[in-house]
Amino acid sequence: MGMRYVLRVFVSAKHMTAKVVEGNNGREVASASSVEHALRSAFEWGKGCDARAAASVGEVLAMRLKTEAPEVGVGGGVHFNVEKEIKKKSVDNGDKVWTVVNALRKRGIKVFVTDDHS
Repeated sequence: MGMRYVLRVFVSAKHMTAKVVEGNNGREVASASSVEHALRSAFEWGKGCDARAAASVGEVLAMRLKTEAPEVGVGGGVHFNVEKEIKKKSVDNGDKVWTVVNALRKRGIKVFVTDDHS
């Protein structure tokens, strides 16, 4: 069986980071964050991380996966655990996290969604 890649998303009041890691050892394959100068300077951020910023993070991550990790971005895809990434976190940022997932899909990245308690 091939390598499993997992999407991890971190959201704070002002910023968001999304990264893809190898599932068995946690090595980061690619990432994108709203704190990066290229993303940060593209928006009027205001007081928080919004859906537009989340979509941009997802789009940049998708582009990086296609260039930096073609085994993931071109054919392999990433796994996304709803229970771990949204339901168990104390802050309600589910809409922003789904915006990242949808941006990845829109850019051609396969996202396999699982929910441990469905």
